[in-house]
Amino acid sequence: IKKSKIEIPLIINGKEYRTEEKSDCILPHEKNHIIGQYYKAGKEEADLAVEAALKAREKWSEMPWEHRLSIFLKAAELLSKKYRYKMDAIIMLVHSKNPYQAEIDLAELIDFLRFNAYYAQEIYEDQPFSPQGVLNRMDYRPLEGFIFAIPPFNFLSIDGNLPTAPAMMGNVVIWKPPSSVVYSNYFVMKILMEAGLPDGVINFLPGDSSKIGDYLLKNPHLAGVHFTGSTITLQHIFKVIGENIQNYK
Repeated sequence: IKKSKIEIPLIINGKEYRTEEKSDCILPHEKNHIIGQYYKAGKEEADLAVEAALKAREKWSEMPWEHRLSIFLKAAELLSKKYRYKMDAIIMLVHSKNPYQAEIDLAELIDFLRFNAYYAQEIYEDQPFSPQGVLNRMDYRPLEGFIFAIPPFNFLSIDGNLPTAPAMMGNVVIWKPPSSVVYSNYFVMKILMEAGLPDGVINFLPGDSSKIGDYLLKNPHLAGVHFTGSTITLQHIFKVIGENIQNYK
């Protein structure tokens, strides 16, 4: 992995997109070493991602939850077996961790996928009491727009959890990976696709926060934000949403 160099596209509706702007994937502990380049999204690609997500939502939200969850359990199997050592190596390089730390990070991502599927099943099975002659039923609906997933740079487990947890519950997602670890996040996205994730359910959108972050936060179809990061960034997200609250559908 260290000796090779790859190109990382945007992934919108299951298709690869390349733009005119690129940035390097470097190693934090070896800053002159480039292992790849990723293409950066602009407003045009952000609009395409929203369109793709809303279109995918029509089928995804109505898919039986057992079928949805099976995709993420399959991804957990791929991460724990077929891609385990490759992902360990990528975490070591891209997140600057030792083998022990990389194993913990990868195991936590696998745990997130498996435990989230377990807890999702618990939520769906939790139904109100029905006395004799009455049938009470709770229907858990996904949100009607898209979820904007904004993960941090330091844990691949969180990077993979923030876009997948909402998707398990029938939501559609736009995933903006952290600029410094686009490389590792891209491989998680590819593994999700291999596991059977339908096109458009999660759209992979690397780019500058200044160009696409606020732009997506202001989109009328924004339904939620799944974020882990600094207090300053969280306060900024709240501020932008508050200023646009009247515009959301």
